[in-house]
Amino acid sequence: MTARSYDDQWLEATPADRIETWQEQGLTFRAEFWYDLVCSDLKPSPEKPTFMVVAIYDPRFEEPCLLACSLQLNAPDLRGFYRDRWPIEQLPLAAKHMVGARRQFVFAPESCFRLPELSLLAGSIQTYLAATLPLPTGFWDRDPKRTPGRLRSWLARTTFSDLLPLAPGRIRKKSSVSSHLPKGILAHRRSKQPLRV
Repeated sequence: MTARSYDDQWLEATPADRIETWQEQGLTFRAEFWYDLVCSDLKPSPEKPTFMVVAIYDPRFEEPCLLACSLQLNAPDLRGFYRDRWPIEQLPLAAKHMVGARRQFVFAPESCFRLPELSLLAGSIQTYLAATLPLPTGFWDRDPKRTPGRLRSWLARTTFSDLLPLAPGRIRKKSSVSSHLPKGILAHRRSKQPLRV
C-alpha cells in the first residue's frame, strides 16, 4: 500500500501490482492496484474470498483515495462507482442523523426489517422536505443549502405552534382544571420526604 507510519515507524510503500493512468475532464488521474488481498485475521487459501485495493491519485487532492473492492474493475469504472455511491447513501444518512436510526435494539425478525424500512421512508421524506424548503439558519444566510442538516437545525429551534396551523383556532381545548398545579420551575422541584423508621 501507500507509505505510512505505524507505531512510530515509517513503513515504505508496497510496490503496486499494476498502475493505470487516464484523462478525465482535462485532468490526469493515476491508480495503483494491489490484487489478491485478504483480511489480516485470515490466512490466504483458495476458498477464502480476496479483494483488491486501489489508490486513486486525483491531482486536486494531496492524499489518494483508497478503495477496496471485490470486483475486478478498471480505475475509471471504480471511481465512477464510488462517486455514484453518495446519492444512494443519502437516505440512510439522513435517517441516521434526523430520527436517530443509527442504533437499533430490536431482535425480532420482523422488527429487524421494519425499522430500516421505516428509516429509509423517513429519510426520503426528510430529504424531499429539505430539498424543497430553503431554510436559512439566520439573517446572514442569503443562499441556504438544501440539506437535511439544515432542516434538522430549523426543526430544533421551532415549536409546534410555529408551524402552519392544522385547524383554525386551538387544536384541542384542555377541559381539566390546572390552576391549582405549580407552574414552571416549581413544578420540577422535589420536596424532601420524611424518613420512615
